[in-house]
Amino acid sequence: MSRIELRNVAKSYGKVDVLNNISFSIDDGEFVVLVGPSGCGKSTLLRMIAGLEDITAGEVVIAGHVANRIPAKQRDLAMVFQSYALYPHMKVADNMSFSLKLAHVPKAEIKERVAVAADILGLTELLDRVPRELSGGQRQRVAMGRAIVRDPQAFLFDEPLSNLDAKLRVKMRSEIKKLHKRLGKTMIYVTHDQTEAMTMAEKIVVLNGGGIAQMGSPLEIYRNPNSAFVAGFIGSPEINFIAAKTTDRPRVTVAVGLDLPLGLDITLPAGRDVTYGIRPQHITLGDTGIEAQVLVVEPTGEEQNLTLNLAGHEITVVATDATAYTIGETVLINIQSDKVLLFDPQNGMRLL
Repeated sequence: MSRIELRNVAKSYGKVDVLNNISFSIDDGEFVVLVGPSGCGKSTLLRMIAGLEDITAGEVVIAGHVANRIPAKQRDLAMVFQSYALYPHMKVADNMSFSLKLAHVPKAEIKERVAVAADILGLTELLDRVPRELSGGQRQRVAMGRAIVRDPQAFLFDEPLSNLDAKLRVKMRSEIKKLHKRLGKTMIYVTHDQTEAMTMAEKIVVLNGGGIAQMGSPLEIYRNPNSAFVAGFIGSPEINFIAAKTTDRPRVTVAVGLDLPLGLDITLPAGRDVTYGIRPQHITLGDTGIEAQVLVVEPTGEEQNLTLNLAGHEITVVATDATAYTIGETVLINIQSDKVLLFDPQNGMRLL
């Protein structure tokens, strides 16, 4: 069993609180992604699970045992770092087997484990090379192979793809997902990239300001964010936020003479300030609708990201048609009212 549980975990450096009251569990074989902006404490939390950082308060429980005082080397966890951390003078096979040699594993078993890991990761033809002879993606696979040969209870990934180019990151995301399916091991993955979180995770833990902002499946968090922060952090292009006021109808006012629709009858009093949220994918262009002016056109292939001026508010729309839009052009938009989100402008929490 490799279930990992965090119970009211906290971390402070002197008087500076980095993490506060972090509690969640990771089931055996689950792929969990810790995501959040820089400085939110996600890498610190991962290092605390690994035993590389002391815990100020709370408990880290691994396979039913409180691990706070268990040294990192005895926790049976394998960590894959952003920097690869390969020995430059060692061949790939030696890099992968180094920890096994330190543990005095028999040579025959080491050879077998390295061969199996190399086959899984497509490194068999590279075992005699040194790191400088490898591409970035190959080096990252070697770092993963070094973790695999240990056959740990769980794998910890600390932003492992951030040094790779965009195309290679997409490929490596797929490889890590396939690796998880093949090994069936618990994996905890840290990233600041919400796309990585959405595409890889079974469960996402969104961190902000040293605490958990929201936790759930990727689609649950995307569709039902509990705050403006989560709604703005998860999803690409970023959600549109518009300052508005409620009315006595299922609509909000955003400018003189301009109302935007709501999907449900709301119980908020008329005239209340709200933040109106609608994702770019939930606005369509058509022959009828609300007038807006094109400010920026960004072709992305089959789609175009349009920045529009809507009564003085800049919004983004994902256009899926083949129309060649031009800057300054007037277009007509329609909002999918059942996809609208409302937030409290004071505390950012979800209202609707």
